[in-house]
Amino acid sequence: MTQSSFFRDQSGPPPAPPELWPAVVIPKEQIDAEVERLAALPRPANGRRRALIVHPNNQRSTGLAPGIEVALDVLLPGERTLPFRQNSTQVNFVIRGSGHSVIGGKRFDVNLYDVWNTPSMHAYWHGNDGKELLVRLTYSNAALLEMMNIHYVEENPPPVEAVTHEALTEEDEKRRVSPYGTFKLDEDGAYLMPYEALINPPSVESKALHWPWARVKPELDKLEALGKDYVGRRLYMLYNPMTGRTNGCTPSFFATITIRPPKIVDRPHRHSSAAINYYFHGTGRSTVEGKVLEWKAGDLMLSAPGWAVHNHASHDDYVYELTIQDQPLNIAMESLVWQESLKLPLAV
Repeated sequence: MTQSSFFRDQSGPPPAPPELWPAVVIPKEQIDAEVERLAALPRPANGRRRALIVHPNNQRSTGLAPGIEVALDVLLPGERTLPFRQNSTQVNFVIRGSGHSVIGGKRFDVNLYDVWNTPSMHAYWHGNDGKELLVRLTYSNAALLEMMNIHYVEENPPPVEAVTHEALTEEDEKRRVSPYGTFKLDEDGAYLMPYEALINPPSVESKALHWPWARVKPELDKLEALGKDYVGRRLYMLYNPMTGRTNGCTPSFFATITIRPPKIVDRPHRHSSAAINYYFHGTGRSTVEGKVLEWKAGDLMLSAPGWAVHNHASHDDYVYELTIQDQPLNIAMESLVWQESLKLPLAV
């Protein structure tokens, strides 16, 4: 019997392991050359001098990892972008110069190695009021939303005021609200929820937040005093409380800034979330699936393709790095699998 084109037979074969992309290092020299290329372009109509950094193996999306888009954004002195609004969220990181961002009407003056987030559907623009190029790395879940065919983007959107919902009359209450409400179906905890509750979950305020490097660095440097007996990683997560237990900077990503004293070697570990590191001081190496990759300040690295065994080591100087990882998204989806030590069982 002929099988319909809608169906793909999966009878019998065992589950296939994921095909891991190789870890890659984008050297500082290539980033600098791309910055200069973008800076030499005529100013685009929308003010965006931008290049996406895409993994060579990526046939699925525009990401450096499948669900993580990384953009290199450049503004000349005196330039600003048009406002944008989109349903993707962003983590922004200055790698050169200074400037400002206006997000949801709030201005942030930003400097070298500052981090800030852009929440979903907040109108935003960026400006360079400094004397040199403003260069940012912008990390976004846009790559994932584009694979899902739901990335909503507006250029120069009109101002939007909050909508005030009218109070329901008694008659409207009868027509629009189920008299049964949400209720427990059994003692195991299964519930039934009516339509009006389904489409109107409790809202959580999502703010643009700013982590200035001038305030983060002194706190980070204190971690060196933990000494060689400390088995954790010397880092701080740039935590956004609206993400709750998923521990994010945005609902999709965490952003951590790490200090690695000289000659520190991490133990090998792995996780289903992908990790992207930008090194802005020092040198070192990463071993990913048995392959050793050297890196230095100014390099960007996909250091942990999902589920690849990896570890990192610093050389003779202190290392500072920003790591973006889609762990919060995986926690929310209940897809995060983590193995902190290869001698211990997997954690879910």
